[in-house]
Amino acid sequence: MRPGTRASALYGVTEATEDFFCNYGVNPDYHRRLEAGGLRVSGLGGAGEVRIVELPDHPFFLATLFLPQARSTAASPHPLLAGYAAAVAAGVSA
Repeated sequence: MRPGTRASALYGVTEATEDFFCNYGVNPDYHRRLEAGGLRVSGLGGAGEVRIVELPDHPFFLATLFLPQARSTAASPHPLLAGYAAAVAAGVSA
């Protein structure tokens, strides 16, 4: 994850491993265009492919191309889901 991003802050680290089972992804030709349009690419896969994007100026917009809920449990919630729940509890509006 890129340092200084919401994803990095929620994970508390700049590197994490997530299972990815999708056959789809972001066309690398659009990576820079997405960022020019306001999305921040905050997480990349091992080969530089986009895995997490966020809107820096939004109260809580974070999208992944993996399923954080797949490894989340009540006893050990995924950091992105815990961050979302905390934002909702704090009254952050979508």
